[in-house]
Amino acid sequence: MHNKTIKELSTLLHSKQISATELTQHYLDRIAGSSHNAFLDVNPELSLAQARAADARIADGLAGPLTGIPIAHKDIFVTRGWRSTAASKMLANYTSPFDATVVTRFGDAGMVTLGKLNCDEFAMGSSNENSSFGAVKNPWDALAVPGGSSGGSAAAIAARLAPAATGTDTGGSIRQPAAFCGITGIKPTYGRVSRFGMIAFASSLDQGGPMARTAEDCALLLNEMAGFDERDSTSLTIEQGNLREDFSRDLNQPLTGLRIGVPREYFGEGLAADVEQAVRAALDEFVKLGATLVEISLPKTSLSIPVYYIIAPAEASSNLSRFDGVRYGYRTPEYKDLQDMYRKTRAEGFGKEVQRRIMVGTYVLCHGYYDAYYVQAQKIRRLIADDFQAAFADKCDVIMGPVAPTVAWDLGAQTDDPVANYLADIFTLSTSLAGLPGMSIPVGFGQGEKNAKRPVGLQIIGNYFAEAKLLNIAHQYQQVTDWHNRAPDGV
Repeated sequence: MHNKTIKELSTLLHSKQISATELTQHYLDRIAGSSHNAFLDVNPELSLAQARAADARIADGLAGPLTGIPIAHKDIFVTRGWRSTAASKMLANYTSPFDATVVTRFGDAGMVTLGKLNCDEFAMGSSNENSSFGAVKNPWDALAVPGGSSGGSAAAIAARLAPAATGTDTGGSIRQPAAFCGITGIKPTYGRVSRFGMIAFASSLDQGGPMARTAEDCALLLNEMAGFDERDSTSLTIEQGNLREDFSRDLNQPLTGLRIGVPREYFGEGLAADVEQAVRAALDEFVKLGATLVEISLPKTSLSIPVYYIIAPAEASSNLSRFDGVRYGYRTPEYKDLQDMYRKTRAEGFGKEVQRRIMVGTYVLCHGYYDAYYVQAQKIRRLIADDFQAAFADKCDVIMGPVAPTVAWDLGAQTDDPVANYLADIFTLSTSLAGLPGMSIPVGFGQGEKNAKRPVGLQIIGNYFAEAKLLNIAHQYQQVTDWHNRAPDGV
């Protein structure tokens, strides 16, 4: 059962060939026997109760397409009944009294929560090694990182521990782990998915999205996940009346005449040969499907790293100021006075990477530096977005290129070199800064340590609100290739 897609599992559930209870127990057994450190919390009793409720809905003829389908949530989404830690010691024992909007919507659809997934602490990282609860292991190669920050989500799907998972993408944290673990993931247009109940990192960048094996599965998940939420001031609405968008509506559209922009900045120095080979082969496949390749330029791509690592830490320093040991979360056991409690609590509760970003963010927001750094970064952010709009205006319909310059690196290889981690996001950051939708699909393999296979992902970027188009493009590719069906050894 674990090798079937969401669409296939839905058919089996609705035809009553399997029950939601049986399916949930199957995945819970696999989670219990796994060694990937993908899950931070499970609650079998609550999961099975949800499964029994789903079976009742199916029996009464009230089921939707996702009723009874198991899902696991990145531990950035607060969830009643499970701990909500953001993979941080600061929230190690925190249990939320409410659900994030995303969790509520999947619950209303009848999905069954399997548990909470490991991630980089407060979603800050590109390797999932910043978790306070240990690194996640890549199912394709236990020596490799799974990518971050949604590494637990990507690893859980690749290892067939869950058919669906939620992720969040601030600078590439859905797309990059999806690429490193050989699955499909999509970051929607900023504002498409509610951030209510999503533990904040950088509020103008954070965006939730679905992760699964196929584009078709992601479309089904996004149908429930997206939509206006009055509790989120950044939530967008383009729906007509109470009708929510159907992201699977265009899944069978031909690609004849599609213009694919190929940025020259994405294929220069620093791109590994094995990654380029797999991406070029995928582009050739799209040509066979009727598309045309057009060389374009995104000249400010190189500026996305300094811009992102000014804006994101600045917003993080503000958002994380609430974790002070007073209201909730970790509090140092020994302190002399209030100021001492603040200092010790934050020094002991936050990991090194989180502390690093808080310090950088506080610096760039200081009087005397705000105009020189933060304001200038926001101006360049607008120019980066303008580069994309110039390309979409008259040159191409979508943009394609690699997700990351290399395949997944070895665990520990970049632990002492944060700049190397930051540089790995060069191809994903600009999309996030512009607020555009982007996704990753598996297109082949590169070579890791001892010639181990490590997946390569292709990034597909669209204009605002073009998620349905991106999902169709990915779906057409997955109809003629089988990279998305490949599984790690032993799965």
